[in-house]
Amino acid sequence: MAPHSDAYWEERFSGRARQRIQSSTIRELLKLTRQPGIISFSGGLPAPELFPVEALAAASERILRDKPSEALQYGPTEGYPELRECIAAQQGVEPEEVLIVSGSQQGLDLLGKVFIHPGDQVLVEAPTYMGALQAFNPYEPEYLSVQLGDTGLEMDVLEAALQTRPKFMYALPTFQNPSGWLLDLAQRQQLVELAARYEVPLIEDDAYAALYFNGKPLPTLFELDRARGSNNVIRLSTFSKTLTPGLRVAWVIAPKVVIRKLVQAKQGTDLHTPSFNQMLVYEVAQGGLGPQIERIRAKYQRNRDLMHAALSAHMPVSVRWNRPEGGMFLWLRLPEGMSATELFKRSIEQKVAFVPGLPFHANGGGENTLRLSFSQPTETQIQEGIARLGQAVESLLGMVSS
Repeated sequence: MAPHSDAYWEERFSGRARQRIQSSTIRELLKLTRQPGIISFSGGLPAPELFPVEALAAASERILRDKPSEALQYGPTEGYPELRECIAAQQGVEPEEVLIVSGSQQGLDLLGKVFIHPGDQVLVEAPTYMGALQAFNPYEPEYLSVQLGDTGLEMDVLEAALQTRPKFMYALPTFQNPSGWLLDLAQRQQLVELAARYEVPLIEDDAYAALYFNGKPLPTLFELDRARGSNNVIRLSTFSKTLTPGLRVAWVIAPKVVIRKLVQAKQGTDLHTPSFNQMLVYEVAQGGLGPQIERIRAKYQRNRDLMHAALSAHMPVSVRWNRPEGGMFLWLRLPEGMSATELFKRSIEQKVAFVPGLPFHANGGGENTLRLSFSQPTETQIQEGIARLGQAVESLLGMVSS
């Protein structure tokens, strides 16, 4: 008997799977970047030379020597108790308010599963993290968007959107993926106050909070909310940007009633985040990650400066970009009428890759924007890659002008 065709299986997919579950644009683009000679500014990948390999190897040896059964056995869905306690102590919450998840992406999926009913409105920034849209989409929300501009959120538009009482707002206030944008203190306070006034929960995705280049970190939305005596903010963060993404260890902080429901949802997903990985993170992180984070900041700040200088040298004056004060990404805006998707096709011919801005917008827009990642490339790659990208922009700009 011959094997079944693809159509045999595809016709059995649910409507949700056919219509709402799609490949990540970034993941598809990353396939192209594997071509020989491609300089990639596309993936938000940490610099691998900064992974604390020796510390992880030593911790692994200790764990397998001293606690092999615990490390290799099933564990509690809530997470490794010592790691939860460590995070709780650092964040000023109770361990029962902490859930360990298999990467922030799983946290987003669980939150979508628990909160979103088909047709619910979800408020997001424009642009926003496309991975969040990918996580929420299977649960069939309707998106409301508030534009991010040079001065942050459009607060009048934000308040009008909050007045409609969406199910929640998803926000990335600190070195946002994709734009690198940092919400200032006044707007953070205003956002927290408005969300509380209109009883709209905030989901704060804070993956890049540790990656400040200068100055003192701003208080998180979660901290500002708790200082008001409220519990209207759910916070996600991760070890992917400060240790290594391959371990897939992150956490959610939320009211206990929310954690209990997320635990139930996680039990049906993966039972628990791998015990060994959690113990490994705990062993390395319990003494503090200060020196590790300082190395990351220094590398990324240097790369940011190099990319900014290269853009100044090679981009036409009609192209605009920001200079983020931390994180991993820079946001570039082409002249109106130019397509970043068309530019991507030309840039691949020049052996350089980035991510077009369109898929970061829940309701369309951003066709003339693009994201550049400065975390992983070498200094030589940044200089050469931006020069190539500048040539591609000049070529496309000439076609648009003619």
